[in-house]
Amino acid sequence: MPSSFEHAQIRHANLTGRIPVVFVHGLWLLPTSWERWAQVFAEAGFAPVTPAWPSAPPAGAAPARTAPAGTAPAGTAPARTAGEVAGHFADLIGGLDRRPAVVGHCTGGLLAQILAGRGLACAAVAISPAPLQGALPLPISPPRAPVRAPADPAVVGSAVPLTYDQFRHAFANAVDEAEAERLYETFAVPAPGVPPLQAAAAFDPWSEPEVDRTAKDRGPLLLMSGEMDRIVPWAVAHASYESQVRNEHHLTEILEMPGRGHSLTVDGGWREVCGTALTFIQRFVDA
Repeated sequence: MPSSFEHAQIRHANLTGRIPVVFVHGLWLLPTSWERWAQVFAEAGFAPVTPAWPSAPPAGAAPARTAPAGTAPAGTAPARTAGEVAGHFADLIGGLDRRPAVVGHCTGGLLAQILAGRGLACAAVAISPAPLQGALPLPISPPRAPVRAPADPAVVGSAVPLTYDQFRHAFANAVDEAEAERLYETFAVPAPGVPPLQAAAAFDPWSEPEVDRTAKDRGPLLLMSGEMDRIVPWAVAHASYESQVRNEHHLTEILEMPGRGHSLTVDGGWREVCGTALTFIQRFVDA
């Protein structure tokens, strides 16, 4: 069920009469990672909605990191699958009077594609998206990956934090040390252990994160990839593009952002990425 804050955002979006834009954050981040994006889109005439995953950690990165590794901070429901989270966002979108655009990052990018494939988005932007069901080539796990073996119950049933070294290597490899430290303190939180395991198994055509690639009501789709992204390298993002570009009903595009890593939505270059997403949506949606 949407939280009281999310209900308030939905009510506000409906009252404005504007086209909503639903921002879906990825693993190890919070909805606050979209605050600057929401302001830009609001100024462009859209109604931003920045929901959390179900039973998300408390607001703010520092409080959410207080639990020991392998345990869930108070208020979390860590054993969330991608399918369960997609259902949560589908319910939230169902409360909107107008079909929204959807923008997602990392696992949020996968969720954006799932929602678009269900006909719930008038346009979608998937940034550094986790791999689709049946996607090839296999996703490349970065060294010092934060997720342990699937058989480990501490991973499957709890939240998994990132150390600073893991965050620096996987998320913030394309920025300097000072910015990496700032990003970690501002944004990094423990994440459910299940979705990364699902992403690692996405080559299986029967894995859960299913996307309807040929949906007639999918809407236009842009996939974005950072040139230096270690979590979702170009080969993985392009495989998702190749699996959807044959949708004969709607345009599918892909774009690589030079010199950018996985932190491209929150680091110092966020405005360029935001502007690119906004321009794409504005091509098809009149705010």
